[in-house]
Amino acid sequence: MVEQSSEVVSEPDDPAVALTGTRPSGAPTEQRLAQALAGLLGTGHVPVDGHFFTDLGANSLVMAQFCARVRKQPDLPSPTMKDIYRHPTIRSLAAALGAPAPTDAPHASPGPEPAPDPGPRRKRRDHLLCGTLQLLAFLGYSLVSGYVTAAGYEWIAAGKGLADVYLRSLLFGSVAFMALCAFPIAAKWLLVGRWRPAEFPVWGLAYLRFWLVKVLIHANPVLFLTGTPLYVLYLRALGARIGKGVTILTHSVPVCTDLLTIGAGTVIRKDSFLLGYRARAGHIQTGRITLGADVFVGEKTVLDIDTAMGDGAQLGHSSALHRGQAVPDGEHWHGSPAEPTATDYVRAAPARCGTARRFWFGLSTLVQMFLLYIPLAVGGVYMLFTQIPAIGKRLDPTTTALSWPELLSDALLLSLVLFSGFVVLGLLALYTLPRLLGLVVRPDRTYPLYGPHYALHRATARMTNVRFFAWLFGDSSYIVFYLRGLGYDLSRVEQTGSNFGTEVQHETPLLVTVGSGTMVADGLSILNADYSSTSFRLSRVTIGPRNFLGNNIAYPAGGRTGDNCLLATKVMIPLDGEVREGVGLLGSPCFEIPRSVDRDTRFDHFRTGDTLRHRLTAKNRYNLRSMALMLFVRWLHTFWLTLFGLASVDLYGVVGHVVIAGYLAFTLLFSTAYFVLVERCLASFRALSPRLCSIYEPYFWWHERLWKVPDHFLNIFNGTPFKSLVWRLLGVRIGRRVFDDGCYLTERTLTTIGDECTLNAGSKIQCHSQEDGTFKSDGTTLGARCTLGVAAHVHYGVTMGDGSVLAPDAFLMKGEEVPPNARWGGNPAVDMPETDSRPAGPGRAKPTTDAATATVS
Repeated sequence: MVEQSSEVVSEPDDPAVALTGTRPSGAPTEQRLAQALAGLLGTGHVPVDGHFFTDLGANSLVMAQFCARVRKQPDLPSPTMKDIYRHPTIRSLAAALGAPAPTDAPHASPGPEPAPDPGPRRKRRDHLLCGTLQLLAFLGYSLVSGYVTAAGYEWIAAGKGLADVYLRSLLFGSVAFMALCAFPIAAKWLLVGRWRPAEFPVWGLAYLRFWLVKVLIHANPVLFLTGTPLYVLYLRALGARIGKGVTILTHSVPVCTDLLTIGAGTVIRKDSFLLGYRARAGHIQTGRITLGADVFVGEKTVLDIDTAMGDGAQLGHSSALHRGQAVPDGEHWHGSPAEPTATDYVRAAPARCGTARRFWFGLSTLVQMFLLYIPLAVGGVYMLFTQIPAIGKRLDPTTTALSWPELLSDALLLSLVLFSGFVVLGLLALYTLPRLLGLVVRPDRTYPLYGPHYALHRATARMTNVRFFAWLFGDSSYIVFYLRGLGYDLSRVEQTGSNFGTEVQHETPLLVTVGSGTMVADGLSILNADYSSTSFRLSRVTIGPRNFLGNNIAYPAGGRTGDNCLLATKVMIPLDGEVREGVGLLGSPCFEIPRSVDRDTRFDHFRTGDTLRHRLTAKNRYNLRSMALMLFVRWLHTFWLTLFGLASVDLYGVVGHVVIAGYLAFTLLFSTAYFVLVERCLASFRALSPRLCSIYEPYFWWHERLWKVPDHFLNIFNGTPFKSLVWRLLGVRIGRRVFDDGCYLTERTLTTIGDECTLNAGSKIQCHSQEDGTFKSDGTTLGARCTLGVAAHVHYGVTMGDGSVLAPDAFLMKGEEVPPNARWGGNPAVDMPETDSRPAGPGRAKPTTDAATATVS
């Protein structure tokens, strides 16, 4: 993937990206720049008028290494990748950069003043104590859950007749649901009180209370109510100050809710982060997020602590507000970090949607949940236990102990029926129900929120974004048939064998058109629904032919890209201006780069004629075997869980309620060990090595198989010392006391993470890229005490020096070298020294070893 760097300036009227230096340069600068580039290209001479990409055959990785090499020489100007793309010759680059100001020593961005080091012995003690208490908390929660589940089952089993069982299921399920919702609220007010701006170290007692509240909130069934007025009421109960008519669509739950203020009529799109906290250099920092009335927050956005948006302000898709940024009333901003724009991101006309409509929608949601979904779920489990002989005969107290052959045969039959039934019936439902619902919710019509059309739209979005099937069919030719079955318009797609990755989501599958020859990496979100605070509208999204879309892209309706475009990782899709064709787009806000370079065409012979047909056929066969293998892996996991469940039923009468708690804990341990073992066996317990190959070569097919190994269990360990242990088992070279709040690593054995690093929620280290038909991978190294911000993305071939910081939502391009103790940010990331600016209002509390007094009112 191609990337860039930029320098951010703070003046509101100046452009957000500026060239380094202003004075003219001469021949000596040109000569030294040419020598630096020649050393990387392995040639004795680089003409000063030669184009970096078309004449010299360089690519973005080479040029990133060139920028890093030049930055190490203090008497030369420091170019960024954006400078490279704007001035693609030595002569034009030297003229644009000019000479640097005299310096006495090499420049390095000073890091923040560290808090007093408690010493390695205390760190080890706190780390061990925190992990032990977190484990005990999980076991205690499992034990209570076991007792409640067992008591509920016995009470429901005492019912006489179907009506009695339904009423008992309704009562028990409703009480359990309300208890699960109320418990995090009570825990928050008892353990924390009212959140205040503060800073406290990870692994301490203050952090343990923070973690308990965060985990309970995230494990809350009320998350299923996201996008309804009930979710807003729940956040208010947790302490958030939220006005009337607010619509929140993101599933990323705010944790420090007392620090969140949202004005009336605000809309927050999905996949946005407004957590109210961040982790930095081994500390948790909490701060305020203030949104005025009628604010719009786009999809895939990040709002850091101590940020604000005025009344009527807008923040575009794929954007971020860094700490201290504030959007004035009525202004529209976008980019990472955000800057002013004229683009209007609210494209749905308002509709009548008052308090009464919201009230009746919330009430009807509760009625459906309590009278239909909860009794069906609880009563369905009871019926499963009693009507299936494999379980019912074990629950019968008159049944003698069954033999292991009977246990194995019952588990085999039951797991096969459950697993195959889910796959077959799931596909059948996905191929029929969304099309029927699509007859009611029509495109290009404005519907009010919280009505029948909105309910049907939510049902379609949830149903068709089930991750299992995209995981199964993705990274193969068969994803085309799956998406076409959902409703995608792929009739003119040219089969490449990797048209889509394993992660693609949409608002509705019936309004997506993808052109011929287009390839899409993981993380595409198709925004074919527009929202206002009172309405929504569906529109068709069309992605042109011969495009390549990198990772983690939000593509909105009306995106101004056409044919033959390369859309880089985390790029912000433009919504205004001319239609871009035959170019690449990079960054947020985006700018143009070359579509491709000569060095990237070395594998073009694989993409045409008989070679393509033979290789594609071989890839399809390999992918089919991979899909069968992964189905077997998932079914075998289901079989073992079923076997353990049946054995637990046998032990229930002997051990009592404790067996249910033991089952919950044991299945987590088993699932982790099982999938770790599967991945290491597929890799033959060897580390990956850097590669450059075509997607039509067998190595890439094998690499795709590794991506399919399930790893959803990793999120359970977020924020605990056990996450590092699991990473180490998966082959990551990871140091001591690493704090991982939700980072994802695509190639584990190519990743090196130093001691005491801090990895925030939504961050990602991706040691590969796939551009058109070319696959590239290389190692990435994070030094000791590095910090990755919320939703930060690190590419392959990157080195971050000790103590360096990557800001929230930053994209650190391949080949970059971040100096020790530097702070980089932006998309693409560049040197961005700490400013410590904050909006008006309460600031950050001073660091303390125990933040009890700062966090509890």
